[in-house]
Amino acid sequence: MPEQQPYEAGRAIAGTGMGGAMDLAASEATTLERTPGGPEGTGPAGKPRSLWSDAWRDLRRDPVFLVSALVILFLVFISVRPSAIASGNPLTCDLARAQDGSAPGHPFGYDGQGCDVYTRTVYGARTSVTVGVLATLGVSVFGSVLGGLAGYFGGLWDAVLSRITDIFFAIPVVLGGLVLLSVVTSNTVWPVIGFMVLLGWPQISRIARGSVITAKQNDYVQAARALGASDPRILLRHIAPNAVAPVIVVATIALGTYIALEATLSYLGVGLKPPSVSWGIDISAASPYIRNAPHALLWPSGALAVTVLAFIMLGDAVRDALDPKLR
Repeated sequence: MPEQQPYEAGRAIAGTGMGGAMDLAASEATTLERTPGGPEGTGPAGKPRSLWSDAWRDLRRDPVFLVSALVILFLVFISVRPSAIASGNPLTCDLARAQDGSAPGHPFGYDGQGCDVYTRTVYGARTSVTVGVLATLGVSVFGSVLGGLAGYFGGLWDAVLSRITDIFFAIPVVLGGLVLLSVVTSNTVWPVIGFMVLLGWPQISRIARGSVITAKQNDYVQAARALGASDPRILLRHIAPNAVAPVIVVATIALGTYIALEATLSYLGVGLKPPSVSWGIDISAASPYIRNAPHALLWPSGALAVTVLAFIMLGDAVRDALDPKLR
């Protein structure tokens, strides 16, 4: 019991994540360069605000974040309940109305197969958002764990992981998709998601590794180690909360990139395939009719562009809010 008392007493010195550890190192950590006693550096109770509370306050005042967040919330809503704004069936087509323009109840007209472009555009959001979110989660978790462990322990593990990431960085993404997905017969989103995780984790791994290397040099980590804290505790309670910000920024921007990649692979015929509903599939099907029915190409392309732009804008806003050098 006496051996545990210094460690328990030192918890206040080592801190516990963003709320404790970062506040302790505020005088030296650049992420919390605020005046503790002033109104800009204190919360409602007079306590110094953390990086996350400052970031949330800045995001609420950023019109770029608000607009992009509203667009993304709308996309998530129609992905969960597309029937709320599109009552038709995206697989129901009428060849007699192929390439027709807009009509009552069908504002986007019909494609080359006589399918309602509006309904297919709305239902296509579900596929894009599902692939983007799941691929981003997989890449973030897998890459963060590998990169974080390599940055913390270093040595042989770090050297081997660095060489492996170099190999993956040398693989062209689109070419790799053409090779790997061309042999897949499944018509679900899982092969596409698995491919994105396979080639996407090295980027997050590099970001997490560098962030962990920087965080483990801080005084609160050294204090926790000196007081006898175990490696899992240091990683989970002290380093991870302070090293996750760059990963969140990169993952948010990458989400839009994965949505665009899914559309590209589907356009090339190696991603999702009919009868799946995807913006990439619709863009590919409408390309031969661009002169006679440009609307069939315009609407899914526009929806894809707006979606990717919204996630990129969201990532830029989050980066500006979390980067103390841009304050």
